[in-house]
Amino acid sequence: MASPQIVSVDWGDVVTTTLESRSKSLADNITNNNALLARIKAKGKAKPWSGGREIVQELRYAQNQTFMWYSGYEALNVSLNDTMTAARFPIKQASIAVTLSGLEELMNAGEEQMIDLIDARIDTAEDTFWNQMSAGIYSDGTAYAGKQIGGLAAIISKSPTSGIVGGIDRASQQWWRNVAVNANTDSRGLVTATNVQSYMNSTTIGLKRNSDGVSLIVADNNYYLAYLNSLQAIQRVTDATGSAGAGFTSLKYYGAGKSVDVILDGGKNGQIPANTMYFLNEDYFAFRPHSRRNFSVVGGERSTVNQDATVRIWAWAGNMTISNPSLNGVLWQ
Repeated sequence: MASPQIVSVDWGDVVTTTLESRSKSLADNITNNNALLARIKAKGKAKPWSGGREIVQELRYAQNQTFMWYSGYEALNVSLNDTMTAARFPIKQASIAVTLSGLEELMNAGEEQMIDLIDARIDTAEDTFWNQMSAGIYSDGTAYAGKQIGGLAAIISKSPTSGIVGGIDRASQQWWRNVAVNANTDSRGLVTATNVQSYMNSTTIGLKRNSDGVSLIVADNNYYLAYLNSLQAIQRVTDATGSAGAGFTSLKYYGAGKSVDVILDGGKNGQIPANTMYFLNEDYFAFRPHSRRNFSVVGGERSTVNQDATVRIWAWAGNMTISNPSLNGVLWQ
């Protein structure tokens, strides 16, 4: 009878099938461990793309200039009028490996022990992947030699009069600039419970355009606490069905003619920069993963050339895009 210490199992296949079965779970875990990503997913703003050298975001940048009031037989303006262009965002890629050495296979003392080892390594890979993606969501895209995704620090900048976003130069194209309010230089002073609502009121009103307006406010610990402390107990309104229902701390803000969710994306080890509050119009930005690289297992079993080990790769490709920065803003100090 065979020794119970010897298990005839293709562990490479076990790793692959386990990774594949967990790929969708990985995408869910990443979004559900980041308040902003969870909101993007819930609002249908995670928009996969299927191919191309860049991620192209069509946009309108001007109104039709042929409009005119006229009288009788007056000649009408029928001139060609360019009102559209496109922003182009580079493709960013990320991967993580799950490895299994030959020695670990030989040291296996039972099927359950090896499966526990594989599960533990996949759990660690998932946690690492979503931590890095969460950091990327708020990044300016310059880390890792420019290979990181361009997050909110890039597309909703604290210095919106300079830099190139989507191939468009903000220095020369004023319509491509977001709103940025610097509490360090504003006459109201640094953000406190006393003045935070004044800042929120003026910023949301400044981002209002007809029916368009701020639909989400994301805050770090300090600014969220300032807003929380500014509310009387009877006025405090929490959201038990939306963001808070997904396990995130959420309040409501009433301003500029609509109710807006205010979510905390800080907490312990939060990735949003300190003393920062983003005012987002969710109709004009998106999280854009590639349809075939959305936390997917890529390739088959990979054996290293000079090591007794096998490797499996999880991969992601895409970026964040924006189509109207002027309707989005950031408050900071």
